[in-house]
Amino acid sequence: MLRNLATSIILHESVKTTRAKAKMVQPIVEQLITKAKMKDTQNAIRQIGKVVLDENASRKLLEVLKERYKERSGGYTRIIKVGYRSGDAAEMVQIQLV
Repeated sequence: MLRNLATSIILHESVKTTRAKAKMVQPIVEQLITKAKMKDTQNAIRQIGKVVLDENASRKLLEVLKERYKERSGGYTRIIKVGYRSGDAAEMVQIQLV
């Protein structure tokens, strides 16, 4: 579930989910972007492929996000509260790439 959520965040750059899931997936997305910035691209591709199964998400990490966060050393995501879900009153947030 977290792999799919991380893939969705990479592809769409913004996902609405519960606060608990967002807090769990945030370090995964941050690590993926950090791995994409590695100088050894073959090793980065291998490590990213273990988590992200979608080829488009892997390509976006290595081509687009790597260049976008070249100068940034961390803090690639943000979590914004958007309210509560009507069915079970779970706290909903929007996790997005900065």
